[in-house]
Amino acid sequence: MALAPAPLLSPIPAAQAVSAPAPAPKAKHHIAPALSLFAGGVAGGVEAAATYPFEFAKTRAQLKGSNLSSSNPISLITQTIRGEGLGAIYTGCSTLVVGTTLKAGVRFLSFDAVRNLFADEHGRLSPGRGVLAGMVAGCVEASVAVTPAERLKTAIIDDAKGQKRFNGGVHAFKTILKEQGLAGLYRGIFPTVMKQSATSAVRMGSYNVLREYTKRQNIPTNSITTFATGAIAGTITVYATQPLDTIKTRSQGASKVSTVNAIRDIFSTLGVRGFWRGSTMRLGRLVFSGGIVFTVYEKIVDALGPLTR
Repeated sequence: MALAPAPLLSPIPAAQAVSAPAPAPKAKHHIAPALSLFAGGVAGGVEAAATYPFEFAKTRAQLKGSNLSSSNPISLITQTIRGEGLGAIYTGCSTLVVGTTLKAGVRFLSFDAVRNLFADEHGRLSPGRGVLAGMVAGCVEASVAVTPAERLKTAIIDDAKGQKRFNGGVHAFKTILKEQGLAGLYRGIFPTVMKQSATSAVRMGSYNVLREYTKRQNIPTNSITTFATGAIAGTITVYATQPLDTIKTRSQGASKVSTVNAIRDIFSTLGVRGFWRGSTMRLGRLVFSGGIVFTVYEKIVDALGPLTR
């Protein structure tokens, strides 16, 4: 009996024979340097103008010889208005706005440059690298913009409650430069760099961690989320870096005080708690500051980002 022919094996489809190629990783989301500088500068200027009364109260409370009797920022602001007028709480404001515009632009430019370098293929930055990026940004902004701007602002506020030698930021700049030279504008650079590096590392690092967390939890990225994330980052920053801010303020007053003497003076007159003096006023500013600056920055980047790619 004839055997039935063996069934022919059907060929394997090519699509099944070769495994599908792995999806290509997403390209990093780079932010153009010019956009980082512009968006950061605008965000910094808006934030400084909106929150300056808190900065004024904080600086007044930290300066030696301050006769303000309360640590409540609203009470300090009200007390100053009653005694010196409404304009007093904006003493040195223009100097800080200009300085903050420059320093925020430099900060975001530096941070985004390091972020672009360290981010993974999906554009994410690890917590450690986020802190490092913030630290680098803080060093750069302190050296380029923060020290002279803070020196002028602090000297003007200190001068306003006593000698009244300065007639504004430009006059203070010329006077200090004439009497003390360039070194006078950079008085307190060491504590400023230390404070700004720590502040930027904590602020930018914690913001980066919180932002990545909201993405993993699929929390909508909108103005409310960004503001809340920035406000939390600001709160963390205040209590982690306040001693450096207090030392910086004391060393940059109208009277010449070295960093070492500022530390000794704070400890001898106020004790350990004195290093956190002004933290409530700074908290009032940085909570709103963090919310405002990151919200404005993200909005500008979202709006202008496609035009720079």
